[in-house]
Amino acid sequence: MPHSATKKTKHSCHCNCPGRNTIKLSSTIATQPIQTPASPYPRSGYNPSTPPAAAPPRHPPTHCPIPPLTHDSQQSSSLPSPPNPPRQRQQPQPTIVQHIKRRDIILKRELGEGAFGKVFLAECYNLSPTKDKMLVAVKTLKDPNLSARKDFQREAELLTNLQHDHIVKFYGVCVDGDPLIMVFEYMKHGDLNKFLRAHGPDAMILVDGQPLQSNGELGLSQMLHIATQIASGMVYLASQHFVHRDLATRNCLVGNGLLVKIGDFGMSRDIYSSDYYRVGGHTMLPIRWMPPESIMYRKFSTESDVWSFGVILWEIFTYGKQPWFQLGNNEVIECITQGRVLERPRICPKEVYDIMLGCWQREPQQRLNIKDIQKVLFAMGKATPVYLDILG
Repeated sequence: MPHSATKKTKHSCHCNCPGRNTIKLSSTIATQPIQTPASPYPRSGYNPSTPPAAAPPRHPPTHCPIPPLTHDSQQSSSLPSPPNPPRQRQQPQPTIVQHIKRRDIILKRELGEGAFGKVFLAECYNLSPTKDKMLVAVKTLKDPNLSARKDFQREAELLTNLQHDHIVKFYGVCVDGDPLIMVFEYMKHGDLNKFLRAHGPDAMILVDGQPLQSNGELGLSQMLHIATQIASGMVYLASQHFVHRDLATRNCLVGNGLLVKIGDFGMSRDIYSSDYYRVGGHTMLPIRWMPPESIMYRKFSTESDVWSFGVILWEIFTYGKQPWFQLGNNEVIECITQGRVLERPRICPKEVYDIMLGCWQREPQQRLNIKDIQKVLFAMGKATPVYLDILG
C-alpha cells in the first residue's frame, strides 16, 4: 500500500550502478554459494536449551458416544452422567465494514496510480471522535465491473479484520456512487524504499538549484528500529494466518517519528515496475524477493514471507538498493533456484547477516521463525538507543 514515488525504468546494463535510480551508493553486491551459518538463533521456534514440554493430558475421543465418569463431591456413582446436549457450531460473525459518506471526503492531490485506479491525499470529516477532520489516503477503483466490485468487497472485509500498530490502518469504504473508494491512514513520508534512498550516504538535496549533501543519513540504530517494526507486523500477520506474498520496502510506509507499517496500495507494480517479472502477459511476480519454491511451484506461505523479510533486511542495510540489481530477471531466477544468495552489505553487522542467511534457507521448515527474528532484532535495537532527529 505505498504512496507515490517516481516511476522507475528498467535498467538493463550489467555495470556496478544501483540500477533503479540516480542515487549512487558505494556498496556492491555479489553472488556466493548458499551458506548455513552457525547462528545462535533458533529456527522455527526450536530451542535446544529448553527441556521438552510435558505431554498434554489425554482426553476422550470426540467421537466416543459415552462420556467419562464424573464424581460428585458428596458421593460416587458407577453410572455415567447424562450426555451433554450437542454443541452447536458457532457461525462466524459477518465482518462489518465502516461506510463513509462521500460528502465527508475532500480530495487534495493525487499521490499515485496503479492498475486498479488512483490514490489521493484527502481530508476526511467525521472519521475520528476527537478530530473534526484528518488527512487520509484514498484508493479509488476505476473499473467498477461486477468482478472488480466483488474483489473490492473481499479486500475491504479482509483489511477491516487486520488491526495492528505496524499494519497500515484501514478506515472504511465509500460506495454511494462511483468511483468506489477505500480510505486508509496517511503516512507522511511515503514508501520505505524511497525513504531509505533519501537518507543514504550518497543522497543529495538541492539548495537554490545546487546539490548539497543530505545530513539525514540513517544509522545502525535507526535501521534496526525499522526492521523490528516490520518484523512485529509480520508476527501479527502470521498469527492471523495471513500470507502477504509481496513483502518489500516499497510496500512499507513511513510516518512521523520513524514509525513504519506494512501495507500495499497496489501501486508498487506500476511505480516499481522493474521489481516485477511479468508471467503470461498479466501476472507480475516480485521474483527478487521470492524463495525457490515460490518461483518454481508458486507456493506461498509464512515461510516464504520470512525469505522476503531477509531481502527487506538487505534493502535496509543497502539504503534501498534493488536486490540483484546488476542481473536481469532470468539471471536472478537462475541464481535463486541454484542456491545463490545476496552478499553481506558493507555496513551490515555479522549478526544481522546471520539473520538474513537464516531467512534464506532453501528448505522452508529450516528458515528462522519470525517471532524469534523479531525478538533478536528488538534486543539488538535496545543495545543502541534510537535517535529520531532525522525526521521533521
